[in-house]
Amino acid sequence: MNQSFYTAALGVGSEQYKLDILANNTANINTWGYKTKVPIFSELMYYEMKGKAQENNELLTGTGMRIQKADTDFSQMTLAESEGEYHYAIEGDGMFMLRDPSTNEITYTRDGSFSLSLRGNDFYLVSSTGKLVLDRNANPIQVNENSPDTLPIAIVDFVNKNGMLGVGDNEFTPVAKNGDPFLAQGAKLRKGMLEMSNVDLSDQITKIIEAQRAYSYALRMVQTSDEIENTINSLRT
Repeated sequence: MNQSFYTAALGVGSEQYKLDILANNTANINTWGYKTKVPIFSELMYYEMKGKAQENNELLTGTGMRIQKADTDFSQMTLAESEGEYHYAIEGDGMFMLRDPSTNEITYTRDGSFSLSLRGNDFYLVSSTGKLVLDRNANPIQVNENSPDTLPIAIVDFVNKNGMLGVGDNEFTPVAKNGDPFLAQGAKLRKGMLEMSNVDLSDQITKIIEAQRAYSYALRMVQTSDEIENTINSLRT
């Protein structure tokens, strides 16, 4: 009985986590360059049920599931025209490279809604979060009257982007298996355009309904297990 209670409790927690991810995806349907998060689950170990006299009967029961990770769908979405003077989009694979001026931490994004920021006596290209946009030499891009029409913004890519860590604000940091960033060869920089979010609203709503139902079923199982446990305990007294 305890096993059914804890298995159901794991299901409740996992479905709640899934709902949180789906709700975040839906909330970012209009966020430039946003990439859909995909919850990945894994089944926990199974064990063999015993019959009378502890004989094997080839019946297995599971011990629930757990969240393995929240992966990211980096597939490219449609590019839309923008009136922003310093708005850019990437056509093809690749990401923009950003540096936090306070920590020097480098992050990566597909959101090219850039603007200018005055630092000292000079203007620099910055992201929507105020981070410095970097060029091919990983240096901040200074903008003045002599700057070219299309700025030398770096587009970098990785051997694979599977497992990159989302750090918030639509930005990512690589893990060991992603390898070091390199300049993307086939990607093109499009000025005056922004990449739309790749969230499929109808798909997300369908998954939300599924997760809500699974959550309610798992919660009902918790309640039922608790009621049975209370009944058994009352019979013992």
